[in-house]
Amino acid sequence: MSNNWWRDAVFYQVYVRSFADGNGDGIGDLEGLRSRLDHLVTLGVDALWLTPFYTSPMADHGYDVADPRDVDPQFGDLATFDRLLADAHDRGLRVTIDLVPNHSSDRHVWFAEALLAPPGSPARGRYIFRDGRGPGGDEPPNNWPSIFGGPAWHRVPDGQWYLHIFAPEQPDLNWDNPEVSADLATTLRFWLDRGVDGFRIDVGHGMAKPAGLPDMTVTDLKLLENDDDDLRFNAPGVHDIHRMIRGVLDEYPGSMAVGEVWVRDDDELRKYIRPDELHLSFNFRSVEARWRADELRSAVEHELHVVAGTGSPPCWVLSNHDVVRHVSRYGEGLVGERRARAAALLLLGLPGVAYLYNGEELGLPNVELPDEVLQDPTWVRSGGTERGRDACRIPLPWAAGEPPYGFSPAGVETWLPMPAGWSLLAADSQDGDEGSMLNLYRAALGVRRKNPAVSGDLEWLDAPAGCLAFRREGGLVCLVNTTNAPVDLPAGEVALTSVPLVDGRLPGDAAVWLTA
Repeated sequence: MSNNWWRDAVFYQVYVRSFADGNGDGIGDLEGLRSRLDHLVTLGVDALWLTPFYTSPMADHGYDVADPRDVDPQFGDLATFDRLLADAHDRGLRVTIDLVPNHSSDRHVWFAEALLAPPGSPARGRYIFRDGRGPGGDEPPNNWPSIFGGPAWHRVPDGQWYLHIFAPEQPDLNWDNPEVSADLATTLRFWLDRGVDGFRIDVGHGMAKPAGLPDMTVTDLKLLENDDDDLRFNAPGVHDIHRMIRGVLDEYPGSMAVGEVWVRDDDELRKYIRPDELHLSFNFRSVEARWRADELRSAVEHELHVVAGTGSPPCWVLSNHDVVRHVSRYGEGLVGERRARAAALLLLGLPGVAYLYNGEELGLPNVELPDEVLQDPTWVRSGGTERGRDACRIPLPWAAGEPPYGFSPAGVETWLPMPAGWSLLAADSQDGDEGSMLNLYRAALGVRRKNPAVSGDLEWLDAPAGCLAFRREGGLVCLVNTTNAPVDLPAGEVALTSVPLVDGRLPGDAAVWLTA
């Protein structure tokens, strides 16, 4: 296989807790994923991205890592991971895994040592401990808020405070400490030596902090969001960290890294994909765009502008485990499903790299859950005002019937409850239905494989009002109609439509691919 395999790959994000339950405890795990690999082969994806499965107390469902070089018993063990990796590689699937370098769990051995050590000690130097402000140091060292709500500082019994941009159970690491960098390099090599193909860098715009940790001028930020003036993120020193990561990856030809980089400024985002930094970076404008032709086109244009001249291909995404699923974002119900079908052809018709989120191939919507079952730390930290991300993390339905729909054995309660009425969305229900969302994705990935395009070059075509149309390298033409009225097709042979044509025209909320 080529060392540049990732440049036009379709990645499939596996939210491990919600993909498939292999041991019957209601929680997805590595053995469950291993048992469902053939679904992914039939779907036609090239690579997997696994969310954290490392040792963790699960304060943030695995993004609070206590040991980054072991598997949490909830998900299996290292032998299970090795079997999964081997089976995936045997099927031609690459495997990438999450890396969480901004913070550790408060149960990490380092943090336990820090709490037992005095202020100013080397053990505390691996994290960001500071004295407080005000009389007796009773006020936090600065005014930074936590992404999950409340202050970003927690006080320990001896009076000092430690920084946690996320939950208190996720203390931020001090990237000015060379021990932190050396430990991450060890973690990278540990997994690369086992055969993983790459990493997704969690909070890739975090890690580095500005000198002196000054107060922020903006403190009323929405939970789980940040902007380009946010001092908690995008400090210049972050690029030195990515250069270190890239240096390790370059020791392993064919490995790659993609960054979760919530930076809107195109010039700032471009810095993350310089030749000695990340191979790829998500651009989340396509997640933020409404179902309007002008906003969708603008999202595409911004991404093409970001990657221009960098050597990095474009990287597209519509949903992930942190945002509202696009079926719901585009309108819910039949309208949302129809638009999501068209969006799939837009996403997969673009040149470069595409990331799918588990369940989008089934057309899963967000599920509003009762208050008493919510688990996202945002729910607690916000005092019950922000519901968090649980709604997009419901376990996948595999078999028609009643919950848990084959995700777990019958009668088992899943970690988040699955709703009634999902039989028609179940994978086995869609498998034999030629018009299902699942078979649309399979068909689209088949056409895409036969019409590769990695350069990022595309030509915008004239399109009716409320539509966008482009021709990409190789000649594939994509037309997306975001209106409610049918439009004429461009010249070419129809390769695939999101819904059937009507009298030879493309209906509203639909998309078509054509070839010369």
